[in-house]
Amino acid sequence: MTKDVEILRTAKVICVHGLSRKSGKPAHNIPHYLRDSGYTVVGVNPFTDDIDGMKCYASIADVKEHIDILDVFRPSEKTDGIVDEALARHAERGDISCVWLQSGITSREGKTKCEAADIVYVDNACIYVVHSISRGLP
Repeated sequence: MTKDVEILRTAKVICVHGLSRKSGKPAHNIPHYLRDSGYTVVGVNPFTDDIDGMKCYASIADVKEHIDILDVFRPSEKTDGIVDEALARHAERGDISCVWLQSGITSREGKTKCEAADIVYVDNACIYVVHSISRGLP
């Protein structure tokens, strides 16, 4: 079993960085799918405190819930700073066991830093697609 599938099977809380209010956008529809699949989904969106019942926070540090997966829907040029925030939280609280960058999003520096901190790193992969495919695997 690959690490991305394994982490999806054990995770309970997914924090979506860039959770969108706009229906039709992947950053809106995929978190809804994850919630409907049984995960607790919270978001990082500084412009609202709730999207369709999913609690939102201004930053990763503000999230009250334990985070298993940080799922990032932000441009690649923003991810190094997001990874740094995730690493700081991981060091402080011991959560965030995976940083997942959605399709088209990568960070060479983020990968190196996550690996050094023993955090599962997934990039350029759609969490919806991986979850959908893995549901039928043993």
